[in-house]
Amino acid sequence: MKRRFAGFLAMVLVAVLTLTGCSSMTTPSGLTGNYRQDTLALVDSIKTAIQVPAGSPEAEVAQAAARTMINDYAALYRRQPQVTTLNSYTTVRTALNSLAGHYSSYPNRPLPENLKGRLNQELQQVEAYLQREAS
Repeated sequence: MKRRFAGFLAMVLVAVLTLTGCSSMTTPSGLTGNYRQDTLALVDSIKTAIQVPAGSPEAEVAQAAARTMINDYAALYRRQPQVTTLNSYTTVRTALNSLAGHYSSYPNRPLPENLKGRLNQELQQVEAYLQREAS
């Protein structure tokens, strides 16, 4: 009787821990699994990181937060075929690839104004695509 009760209790404990772990679908950067909200949060994070003047203490914090969010976003959505075919997703990936290309080639240099302009334009397109896709 004790053995069955202990086995039952162990199974209940495993079930509770498993369900509790699965119920919170948030990532360390705060992504929730809602594609539209997560994409808008990513766009805001990137815009903030771009607009902060280089060399300021806020720039490092904004860039680190954006980098974490970019990594979490890519890990969360890159293998979801229902998302990867959306115009908003492909445009976000284009902007992220442009940003990554600059930082891999010129890690210690600030973003040039023409790259900032292009990134802002692509991020505005993402917001427009999200509005269309929600309709």
